[in-house]
Amino acid sequence: MTAPVARRIRWLPGQWPADAAGRRNMALLVQLRWIAIAGQIATILFVEFAMGIHLPLSSMLVVPCIAVLMNAGSLMVLRRRTDITHAELFLSLLFDVLALTTQLYLSGGATNPFLSLYLVQVALGAVLLHRWSVWGIVAASSLCAAMLTFAYRPLDLSDRLEGHLFDLHIIGTWICLVMIAVLLVLFMTRMTHNLQQRDSYLARLRQQAVEEEHIVRMGLLASGAAHELGTPLAQLAVVLGDWRHMPQIRKHPALVEEVEEMEAAVKRCKSILTGILMSAGEARGEAPEATDVRSFIEIIARDWRAANPGMPLRSDFGPHDYPRIVADPVIRQAVTNLLDNAREAGATYINMMVSRDSQWLHIAVRDNGRGFSPEMLADFGKPYRSSKGRQGGGLGLFLVVNVVRKLGGRVDASNGADGGAMVLLRLPFATLALEEETHDD
Repeated sequence: MTAPVARRIRWLPGQWPADAAGRRNMALLVQLRWIAIAGQIATILFVEFAMGIHLPLSSMLVVPCIAVLMNAGSLMVLRRRTDITHAELFLSLLFDVLALTTQLYLSGGATNPFLSLYLVQVALGAVLLHRWSVWGIVAASSLCAAMLTFAYRPLDLSDRLEGHLFDLHIIGTWICLVMIAVLLVLFMTRMTHNLQQRDSYLARLRQQAVEEEHIVRMGLLASGAAHELGTPLAQLAVVLGDWRHMPQIRKHPALVEEVEEMEAAVKRCKSILTGILMSAGEARGEAPEATDVRSFIEIIARDWRAANPGMPLRSDFGPHDYPRIVADPVIRQAVTNLLDNAREAGATYINMMVSRDSQWLHIAVRDNGRGFSPEMLADFGKPYRSSKGRQGGGLGLFLVVNVVRKLGGRVDASNGADGGAMVLLRLPFATLALEEETHDD
């Protein structure tokens, strides 16, 4: 016998997680450290062999080797994790401060013109870290610089450089200034861009929360109205049933026909209210049925044609095999809203096209109506943005976008080259498809 059908829901990750800025900024710090390693090695070798200034090579080359190990560990962390904590960024910058201090201690201390490189670490901390952490980097840099004025290994100048220390200091200061300017422009702009992307992501989350609160309020209003309308509709159904059996009406075929039409209208209203309650999770009917995509779409098209007689609606299916899905009322309502919107936009012909790929179900609604204005496309899915020019419009598309987004999908809108509009729903099979297990008795 066939076991009950189980629905699998997998939430899709956001395009920009809130902690992605920390990860990207750590990657930039790793890149900056690679540049520092290359620069230190090149400078040490140039000073030792080209300028003839004797340096403790073995000690000074140990620092770049440790930095290489630090970068290797950072890259392993970046590959395994998607989040980088604030404390890790602080410790990474503190390591760079201590590495610079060690190199300066071994090469003249405060007399070394590259002492100003501390400013790079302070500037990076000001962008990346919280207030207390920034002052921690400032304090560490200041203490290290102060220590280097008293404790350091003096430079061992060659005979030909004796008496030219001030000239060397001026040249080194200029080189250091250029390095600081280039590094700040290259890396600060990229880090600022990362932080701006994070802020934009958080702003979208806040906007989404506001929109979802709006949906909740609308759902409560619709659910309350559905409950309130249920009683008078039930009374109307009873009265019409009594009328249909009254001798005075049964004698007149025209009256019988009118009563039957009114009963059909009341039944239609009750069906709409049932759909509202099902979408709100309040229906008392049977559990959602498992169905195939083709049947699901054809039922939507059949019901819409019945409610809109004379309006051409065509359903086209791509040459694919479709999995079984749950006939979710919210998806049915979303597609119906798109069809209603196309009709109200002046369309005289509507085409519903269904296709799929390995992960997504595509449902496109194409019409020959007025299409979307550029302003409407820019604000597509925002509440009260309507192409029909009436007060309070635009909620249908707003609800469609939010329903699909809650299911992990997306909605795209565009205008056709020959006029009209097309709205494409992309729904993930991860949230729609059913897994059936067959067990033998």
